[in-house]
Amino acid sequence: MTESYAGRAICVAGIAVSGAAAARALAEGSARVTVVDERDGPREQEAAAALERLGASVRLGKGATADLPDGVELVVTSPGWRPDAPLLRAALDRGIEVVGEPELAWRLRPEPPRTPDARRTEWLGVTGTNGKTTTVGMLASILQAAGYRTTAAGNVGAPLVDAVLADPAYDVIAVEMSSFQLHWSSQLSFDSAVVLNLAPDHLDWHGSLDAYAAAKSRIYRGSREQLFNADDPATEALLPPRGDDRCAHGFSITRRADFCIEDGVLVDRTTSGHQLAAVDDIALPGPHNLANALAAAGLARLLSLRSDFEVPPAAVREGLRVFRPGEHRNQLVATAGGVAYVDDSKATNPHAAAASLSAYDRVVWIAGGLLKGAAVDELVAAHARRLRAVVLIGRDRAQLASALARHAPDVPVVDVAATETGAMRTAVRTAAGLATPGDTVLMAPAAASMDMFVDYADRGAQFAAAAREVAEDRVP
Repeated sequence: MTESYAGRAICVAGIAVSGAAAARALAEGSARVTVVDERDGPREQEAAAALERLGASVRLGKGATADLPDGVELVVTSPGWRPDAPLLRAALDRGIEVVGEPELAWRLRPEPPRTPDARRTEWLGVTGTNGKTTTVGMLASILQAAGYRTTAAGNVGAPLVDAVLADPAYDVIAVEMSSFQLHWSSQLSFDSAVVLNLAPDHLDWHGSLDAYAAAKSRIYRGSREQLFNADDPATEALLPPRGDDRCAHGFSITRRADFCIEDGVLVDRTTSGHQLAAVDDIALPGPHNLANALAAAGLARLLSLRSDFEVPPAAVREGLRVFRPGEHRNQLVATAGGVAYVDDSKATNPHAAAASLSAYDRVVWIAGGLLKGAAVDELVAAHARRLRAVVLIGRDRAQLASALARHAPDVPVVDVAATETGAMRTAVRTAAGLATPGDTVLMAPAAASMDMFVDYADRGAQFAAAAREVAEDRVP
């Protein structure tokens, strides 16, 4: 299990959260670590100082990533680095392995104690185009309700290396995996894993939908139990060939499956039809969140099939009942004049925006940003009837405007220039002026945020602040 990197020269590409965690773990394990990042702001400087105190070498600023450090045997890359980044390309061309932080965590995982009652930590993996963070949060909540020491890690929460090296060890780790992280994983395998859904996303990074899907499929490699979305045939197509020690299970909100909904109740049909929770126990709106809940419940229940962990139906119900999503995920942030203001900044692609729009009947939609090569015609056509008006922001807003002209020609559209100072505040006030009582002003951009904002959280925070301003203005 545990692989030693003591004395080995390792380059860590990126000094953000996952990169810093990987560098720290390696330095504490006596590796010769060099961290490189072209950013050189206060956060990077602070992280560099902490790593240098551990004996790591850090190169920041322009040109820091131009060349591989001498003698490097392994590169650990942060997920945002594209495969064609010069430093990564140089490593691969020289036959130097490149891995992501989750793969490193897998290789660093400690041996379980050799005692009669010792159990190894179970790894449950979650990926998909959308719903990963919500599902992992639901899963961790269920496991906690069952009495297990657990955490959400990977692409959400703590870096996986920190979770793996925690003392005392976790019973179960709920791991969110992005397509980027899966691309850079070669040995990592999960006890059970799910692909929630599959739709075009990050095509600018992967190069094609086939390459994106291939990355997602890696989450099933080596798993004993695979869970797939029976309502999304693309996820079933990603399953590996069935062997003697592998078993696939479907979940569905529309039909009979191993995990499904019957008469308003989430049901586990793998074990004589146990009722797990009522639909009304799930506080999050939208059918996509029912699918997320089924996936989380399914992964939790599958623990009982191949391990001595037991997750009873009562724990599933309680975990789902108390779960609340993080910020910027279909979050009601204000109401004013009979209009609800909902922040779904995490809807960073058309598939996510479609799920968000489906939860509301009358929408003034704030959309736009970086579309990452994704098409939007299908999204607009499918939800045109819900739209009362649209306010467009961001670099690729013209693509949305064109789709709206084709598929929703009668819907009012207002363009807010991407470079305008205070664009989000203007967008929200414009949307407020277009909304009538009973409408929802929904910020579900269908696009990434980095053209105008630091990240999706910054975008969501700006929306929420502007919405609360509107609400305060309308207080008598």
